[in-house]
Amino acid sequence: MTPRPRHIAHLHLHGVTDDGRYADVLDLLTGITPHVQAFPPDAVQLDLTSALRYFDLDPYGLVQMARLRLMALYGIECSAGLAGNRMLAAMAAAVSAPGRTTQIPRDQAAMDAWLRPRPVTALPGVGRATATTLGRYGLHTIGQVADLPAATLQRLLGAGPARLLADRARGRDPRPVTPQAPAAHMTVDHLFDQDCLDPERHHRAVLSLAGRLGQRLRTEGQVTGRLTLTVRYADRTSTARTRTLPEPTGHSPDLAAAALGILVSLGLQRARVRAFAIRVDDLAPAGHAHHQLSLDPRDGRARAAEAAADRACRRFGPDSVHPATLAPDLTGAQPRKR
Repeated sequence: MTPRPRHIAHLHLHGVTDDGRYADVLDLLTGITPHVQAFPPDAVQLDLTSALRYFDLDPYGLVQMARLRLMALYGIECSAGLAGNRMLAAMAAAVSAPGRTTQIPRDQAAMDAWLRPRPVTALPGVGRATATTLGRYGLHTIGQVADLPAATLQRLLGAGPARLLADRARGRDPRPVTPQAPAAHMTVDHLFDQDCLDPERHHRAVLSLAGRLGQRLRTEGQVTGRLTLTVRYADRTSTARTRTLPEPTGHSPDLAAAALGILVSLGLQRARVRAFAIRVDDLAPAGHAHHQLSLDPRDGRARAAEAAADRACRRFGPDSVHPATLAPDLTGAQPRKR
């Protein structure tokens, strides 16, 4: 069976100077794909392959969405590279100007045309000593190294380094994107197509985020004890408020109640809002959490309906079930996928 082609993005972040902002970036990108590998303090790689169908976007569109969200929520600009493996994606990002994305074609001829004229020092692992050795024999470009017989390259560098360099000169890199350990928090966000003044749309956006976040928590078998709502305004300022939950939960109505309570307390009736983000931390395995028993039968029915909705979403897609208040025709716009 032929393996599915991979789509790897490398993002170089400009202006990230502290660990807190870098952690926020990882949270946001993990909401797009779980296959995120951190390269602190200012780079990250993503395997977008499994996320393409979910968002119904091509790889370039998904990278642009990630860049737009980073700018809108955190004011972070980035250079991006997109290719079929980690090495090429990093090389593409290195030649991209801030705010630009360089995509390396997937077919071998076009990839060779992009790769071969570049200096051999552009390949990862080629330092000053290796470059000097190759330069003595007139090997200055990647194409010259790729054309060199394997036995000759081995005499120059040794068997192991020569084999690795030959593969890289031909654009080969089998390394997977390796996610880090499970995050200590989760973040979801909603970016408006235009700055929004409508309190009803603010309410609907936050309600939708709480539902998505609850579904993620339940899918990963976790609960949260604390929720933070961040509002990003048109002038790029932001407000963040945190609320401790009465008990650890992954139940969407509980998350929605906390998030909407914060929203009401902010009084945004005349605020031009660009984006909302909800972050939960103080995470714990759902099996270790205690739920306060309720004599209200509606609570049990709500949780049973939620479990059924989760099963439907896993089978038919994340937008197959949603509250009636989030029906698309109420605003005249389809919900944005994330």
